[in-house]
This record gives sequence, C-alpha cells and structure tokens, in this order.
Amino acid sequence: MAGGGTAGGGPRTDTYAPVRLWLLLPAWVSLTILVLAPVSMMLVYSFLTKEFRGGVIWEFSLSAYDQFFCNRGLFGDEPCSIEWTYLLIFWRSIWQAGAATLLSLAIGFPTAYFIATRPARQRALWVFLITIPYWVNLLIRTVSMKFLLRDQGPLNDALLGLGILSEPLSIVNTNLAVQLGLFYSYLPFMVLPIYAAVERYNFSLSEAAADLYAPRWVILRRIVIPAVKPGIVAGCILVFVPSLGSFLAPDLLGGAKTFMIGSLIEEQFKGNAGNWPFGAAASMILLTMVLILLLIFARQQARAGNG
Repeated sequence: MAGGGTAGGGPRTDTYAPVRLWLLLPAWVSLTILVLAPVSMMLVYSFLTKEFRGGVIWEFSLSAYDQFFCNRGLFGDEPCSIEWTYLLIFWRSIWQAGAATLLSLAIGFPTAYFIATRPARQRALWVFLITIPYWVNLLIRTVSMKFLLRDQGPLNDALLGLGILSEPLSIVNTNLAVQLGLFYSYLPFMVLPIYAAVERYNFSLSEAAADLYAPRWVILRRIVIPAVKPGIVAGCILVFVPSLGSFLAPDLLGGAKTFMIGSLIEEQFKGNAGNWPFGAAASMILLTMVLILLLIFARQQARAGNG
C-alpha cells in the first residue's frame, strides 16, 4: 500500500524519515537559543568569582557553592559549618509552593470537573471565563491582589461592613498572603490539564459503579481520580515548579519572613552590589532539585505503567 499502513492501523514506514531532521531543526534551534544557552551560561557563571564592585572575574572557583552551603564566619576564615539561612529559604519555598499546589488542586479539580460536565456548547465559554484574568500582566495581578488583601482593602471593608469582623485582618506580609498570591497566579495551570483529562473520561464507568450501589465518594476515589490522574499530575507539576521559583508574590505580598528562593536569586542580579556567581549557583541548585524531583516522578510513572 502506498501509505505503508498495516492491518492494525500502525505505520510500516516513516513517510517523513528523509526530512525528519529538517522538520525538527526549528525546534532544536529554539531550544538551544532559549533554553540550553541561558542554562549553560548560568552554569558557567556559578563557577566564577565575584568582582568587588559587581560583575564577575573570570577565575573559576567553588566559592559560590561554598557560600550557599557553608558558614565560615564573619571573615571567612573559620571551619565550614552548615549555612542554615539558605537551606531554610529553600525549605520555605518548597512548602509554600506545595501549599499553593494543594490549594490549587482543591479548587481546580471541582472547577475542572464542573466545566467538563457542562453541555458541549457551554464548555468553551467557561474556559474563556477562567482565562480572562490571565490576559493581564502577572505584576499587575499581584499588585491587585495586594490591594485586595490590605488592611484597608475591599476584603476587609466587606467583612467589617457585614459585621463578621470587629477589626481588619492583617493578611499582607504573611505566609497566607504569599500562598494566595501563588494560588491566584497559577490556578489555570491546574484547571486546564484536569479539564482536558475529565473531558476524555468515560462517564459510563461511573454510571456502572452507581448501578452496583457504589457510593459517590467511592466512585470518585476508586474510578474517577485514577482515570484522570495524568491531568492531576500535570496540573500539580505546572503549579509547583513555577511557584517554587516565584519572586513577585513573595516580594509584593510577603515580607522578610516569607523570603523565597526566587527572591534570593533575583536579589543577586540587581544593581552593582549583586553577587552574580552566587545567584547563578542558587539557580543551578534550584534547577537540579526540580530535575531530580521530575526524574523521580517519571521513574515512578514508568514503573506504574510497566506494572
């Protein structure tokens, strides 16, 4: 057959084999320029030496990584002890991103399920409404969130006016404000993958389970969630990873006690007083940690698929 097909519908020959490399060339060029080159530059800078007045000296050393992990005293001449400051910032970033991911999942899953179960002609409208706020720049949306949460903001004014509160809630400059900012920033990244998974779900499975007198929560836990698990996992990754490196929400909605790794990295590249090698080293440590987490997850998924 000219198409190279088989009885099972699988291709026997690759029609585009002669030009495959040329077809992939634009993607490889884009990835090289936009991903590989910047990451490689950051890796090189992480091994350079900070210049006293800013910038770098092209002398390779491990001083940036040593600064991250070791506390050598005020004058840098003491034996290495664990530098807990940056490790605690990393830990704070992980749990802040994790909390934002769980909050996004708690709101995003029922939202996606609701949209996917609407009549087909209404789904596009609901998806459109979900994405409208995200046509605005992230900086503007974060500042708007700060205006909403401040002591004299619309939220406190409404609660005071309804008599629910007797004095304003101090939400800004707290961990809660940062989590709300991260949640607001990345919620669609949770809703859309889950919506796509639920839309493909075969609801006759739920109907069959209901006919066998399975309770609704059992149907949800044993049938629906396993079936749409790829969408849930994709949404969690898409929310957790950018939340981990976010700096706008911590900077604008948090304070010194909510400092996150994204803010730490940003500070190192601002002005002449910045420490570019240290910022690059922190970036590479963050990137390595994210890659390790993704590789662990991919390995678990592969084992589950083989099982």
